[in-house]
Amino acid sequence: KAGTPVGGGILLVASVSVLFFVLMFLTKHMGIPIRSSFSVNKEVFIIIFTFLSFAILGVSDDIKKMFGKPQKGTLGLWFGMTRKLKFLIQLTLGLVIGYFLNRVLGISILHIPIVDVTINLGVFYIPFAAFVIISFSNAFNITDGLDGLSSGLLFICIIAFGVIAAKTLDMPLTLFLILWAGSLLAFLYFNIWPARIWLGDAGALSFGATLGIIGLITGNIIALVFIGGIFVLEVASSAVQILGWKYLKRPILPLAPLHNTYLAMGWEEPKIVTRAWLAGIVLAIFGLWLATI
Repeated sequence: KAGTPVGGGILLVASVSVLFFVLMFLTKHMGIPIRSSFSVNKEVFIIIFTFLSFAILGVSDDIKKMFGKPQKGTLGLWFGMTRKLKFLIQLTLGLVIGYFLNRVLGISILHIPIVDVTINLGVFYIPFAAFVIISFSNAFNITDGLDGLSSGLLFICIIAFGVIAAKTLDMPLTLFLILWAGSLLAFLYFNIWPARIWLGDAGALSFGATLGIIGLITGNIIALVFIGGIFVLEVASSAVQILGWKYLKRPILPLAPLHNTYLAMGWEEPKIVTRAWLAGIVLAIFGLWLATI
């Protein structure tokens, strides 16, 4: 799909961020009370910092891919940053964000619904948060391989967490999710098959990391695993494939990530995407139920 523009992500990040700050400013100066379980300024800072920092990481990689020369890597030619450098930056950002969540917002609890178990992770919440953020950032990036796949799934996730945020009266997060959903829906019109624009790494890394932090802020990590279940399956399939090559010296799946397996089976791209959306809706409904118990 060479020739398709990849600048959609950075445009969405910029537009959502600007609109969010403008509306927050107007809301404050109109005297409308802004409610949240946390300090509003601190919560806004953490959300936007995650949104922008991973976008900057992604856009720097996009620039290298577009204008840099391919170099020899362990799996052949690669463009942009090395995997080690990208992961190191992601790890640093994840730990910084985890520190803010734990030390600034005071979040340290992991609740496991159904069995109704609550675990106070204390300082270990910081690496746990970093793991969640990095995992969803990479999971989204891996899923962003078919026209409309990741964007449509993310829209479903945003609607689900919008319901959760509105129910808890978290106004800054609810406003952010409304703006994000609106901009994503407009983007999706041009991103469905045949795509006229892609997110690129700027959008993929940012959106995945931000989805992870929304699950952390709302305290619904287990629900996030189901609401974003297709992303989890996609990254898990890639991990299984890597382990197969490393330890069995052969692939376990025909192709990875999972959507490529269906392509290899002869499924058409729109068929894979629409089926994934339907599965995402079912998983989101189940995740919403988990968030209520």
